[in-house]
Amino acid sequence: MSEGLPPRVGVLALQGDVREHVRMLRELGATASLVRRPGDLEGVDGLVLPGGESSVIDKLARAFGMQQPIRDAIAAGMPVYGTCAGMIMLADRLDGAIAGQETFGGLDVTVRRNAFGGQAESFETALAVAGDDDGWDVPVEAAFIRAPLIVEAGAGVRVLATLPSGGIVAVEQGHLLATAFHPEVSGERRFHERFLAHVREARASAR
Repeated sequence: MSEGLPPRVGVLALQGDVREHVRMLRELGATASLVRRPGDLEGVDGLVLPGGESSVIDKLARAFGMQQPIRDAIAAGMPVYGTCAGMIMLADRLDGAIAGQETFGGLDVTVRRNAFGGQAESFETALAVAGDDDGWDVPVEAAFIRAPLIVEAGAGVRVLATLPSGGIVAVEQGHLLATAFHPEVSGERRFHERFLAHVREARASAR
């Protein structure tokens, strides 16, 4: 991609809260497109895996021939941001997976599905986030909707946010970013900004 052009980000559009991510990315100046087929990955510099139902996203990704291309893109260093079910799809290991459930992998974590119960147990809370600049001095208002939880993180994973109980809910590893909550629902922009910084950095290093 030519220097100076906006980041080109795809949003996996098989199931889940796709529109909210597209809107957020465009508000931040990125070019956002829907990714449904392997060819849709060819024109993007980063990928967002939205919230939804992880087992459904897994089945549809395999049905549409998307599983291996996304795995290959992650292995090649493409920046990817997963929220809620998207975080599950990035995990190398699952706790509570349904029979036969698979992920794209790439993130050295173990994620517990539906760690807080069903829809009735959804909640919002303020989280302190570990940031590299002053932009994170204000807590994040995080919306947890049938949320997962990271119960184990590898040595190379940076923990960005935890609940008061100690449960890990936001991590970063290389150009992979994941949150158990939905910034796109609460209007919190800083995680998408952080992700776009990864996209720009990966683009610059590829030149």
